Amino acid sequence: MHQTTVRPLGDRLVVDGLVIEDACAVRLVTEAPDAARMLLDAIEVGARILDREQVGANADFVKAEFEKAARDLDAEFVDRARRVAERLDQRLDEAFGPEHGVVALALRRHFGDESTEAVQHKVRDVVRDMAGQMREDLRRQFASEGDENPLASFHRVQLAVAKQVGEQHSVQLNAVREQIEAMRLEVERLRAEKDKLEEVAAERDKGTAKGRTFEEEVHEALDRIAIAQGDDCEAVGDFLEGTGKKGDVLVGIGACHGPARGRIVFEVKTSRLSRPKALEELEGAKAERSADYAVLVVPSEEKIPAKMLPLREYNGDKLIVAYDPEDGSPLGLQVAYALARARVLMTKGGGEGVDTAAVRDAVDRAMGLMEEVRRIKQQLTASKTSIDKAGEIVSAMADGVRGQLAEISGLIDRAEAAALEEPEASAEGGDEAPAPRPPATPEADRGRDRPAPEPPPRLRDELAGVLDAGGQSSLL
Repeated sequence: MHQTTVRPLGDRLVVDGLVIEDACAVRLVTEAPDAARMLLDAIEVGARILDREQVGANADFVKAEFEKAARDLDAEFVDRARRVAERLDQRLDEAFGPEHGVVALALRRHFGDESTEAVQHKVRDVVRDMAGQMREDLRRQFASEGDENPLASFHRVQLAVAKQVGEQHSVQLNAVREQIEAMRLEVERLRAEKDKLEEVAAERDKGTAKGRTFEEEVHEALDRIAIAQGDDCEAVGDFLEGTGKKGDVLVGIGACHGPARGRIVFEVKTSRLSRPKALEELEGAKAERSADYAVLVVPSEEKIPAKMLPLREYNGDKLIVAYDPEDGSPLGLQVAYALARARVLMTKGGGEGVDTAAVRDAVDRAMGLMEEVRRIKQQLTASKTSIDKAGEIVSAMADGVRGQLAEISGLIDRAEAAALEEPEASAEGGDEAPAPRPPATPEADRGRDRPAPEPPPRLRDELAGVLDAGGQSSLL
């Protein structure tokens, strides 16, 4: 870098190698349109400020000079901006003017409806020519009878498929008719069963809400047990005694030979009760019927009250038992009857001379045997369920075998029909020279009405005989 030298020359200064590092001066000179002039103005203004500061001049003159310079700069900038805007407007009008703009003229020439060189006109002409050519090519191709027509073989295949589908539909319709007939018989059977159930329900509705039908069956079973013991059994569900009608069957111990030595009341319920409700029902029945023992009878073990067990004494005078009339075995009811009867007799003292410990031991053994019977019955029920499922699987396999046999029968029918048509065609030719046959068509096939000879026994009849004779058991 050269050394800065300042030399006065008359009323001027000559500066060589001057470098200014003031940020404000650099910014003003950079933003000014005339950097040299701006730099001279800055030097002059600075010189004047320094001069006035040195001589004590006020700062108003400096402010006026700065304002003048700003006004001059602003006027120069506005003038230059106006000239640039006018030039830009002129260029834009020349390029995008609506009447004579270059872009408007080009668009009008290439896309205007009145122009013969418009793109849409050329595209329309090309598409019209191509469409006409394609239509003509397609017409010639589909009108030909040779292999170049892709629909010829498709048409022949469609005719063959339609014939095969018609035959299959005929077979399926016959099968559907048989299924409908079987369903009709099944519906009639179900309707008869429904009518029977409705009659049973109507008979049940005639009784009380406690389940009259089950109550009567329980009474009949208890009556048979009581007669063998010399006791009296009476259905009292509809008779008021005390303050209500609780208690359905009342047994008088030894009442057939004299005064009753004790009373056992049986409360019959078809719904499942809670433990407190069951104990309340038994206590109420015992109180209203003046009984010494109360037994709750339900139709199945699922109806045993919650948190209670069958054939288990509660409070020393209550018992729960499950009795299913359809099971055909009143064993549980007999055990409950015997336990209640023994408990009443021991309590009343009517069993003087009876070994109480031996009776209790016998009762415990009977309860253990009943539990064993219940466990074995559960195992038998599970075994029966497994056997039923296996039978369903075997039935499904047998149905699949029948389907395969039916499919084999259909294939044999079609093969035999084709074999019968070939001898007929040979016989019609006779001694004459064979004439060329026309192509096979569905109309020609339907036009032939030849009597078919009686076919020999076929494999289909043999398969049908196997199915009819053996049935499902032969397949199994």
